[in-house]
Amino acid sequence: MLTILSQHFSLVNEWINELRNVNIQHDRMRFRRNMERIGEIAAFEISKGLEYREVEIQTPLDTIKSREIAVQPVITTILRAGVPLFEGILNYLDRADCGFVAAYRKHDANDYFSIKQDYLTCPSIEGRPLIVADPMLATGASLIEAIKDLLTNGNPTQLHIVAAIASRQGVETIQNAYPEAHIWVGAIDEELTSKGYITPGLGDAGDLSYGEKLQR
Repeated sequence: MLTILSQHFSLVNEWINELRNVNIQHDRMRFRRNMERIGEIAAFEISKGLEYREVEIQTPLDTIKSREIAVQPVITTILRAGVPLFEGILNYLDRADCGFVAAYRKHDANDYFSIKQDYLTCPSIEGRPLIVADPMLATGASLIEAIKDLLTNGNPTQLHIVAAIASRQGVETIQNAYPEAHIWVGAIDEELTSKGYITPGLGDAGDLSYGEKLQR
């Protein structure tokens, strides 16, 4: 299932516009906060489909029956670009457990790349909803590698993927690999460049959040 959060001209449109805008995106704090906001909206929407249980709450005057999340999700992200989006999800699902994956594009002399993944830490996801935050879903290659390794930690009851911007090709790649996944995106761009970058996109989400990195 695919949900585009910016449909119906919601506030997500405004945040996506600012993420893309070269005259605004240089403000790192604003860039990170807009990513967080998209994560918060996604978390709110995801929460509607989680499993709930009845609880009894003691107030200063009486007791009341209410509901709370029955099984806390596991929220994961791909370092480093995914951290602001991840933080937004965690702001709302603040009792969740968390996991982290280090995956990156290793470029050759012609600027073509392969996916390198050399770190993963994650609690058990057995019988729990799994949420994976990746701000830019381009080819889907790094996300598939990350999910494959995350699933060695158990079988989740739900799989949610959250991205600020996705390419149409990336969405289709994930849907083919994980048809059970619910994909939440801020917006979809129709094209990838010949080297696998989303266009019009927004640039490098990690660099815009935290500064340019050395190329190795």
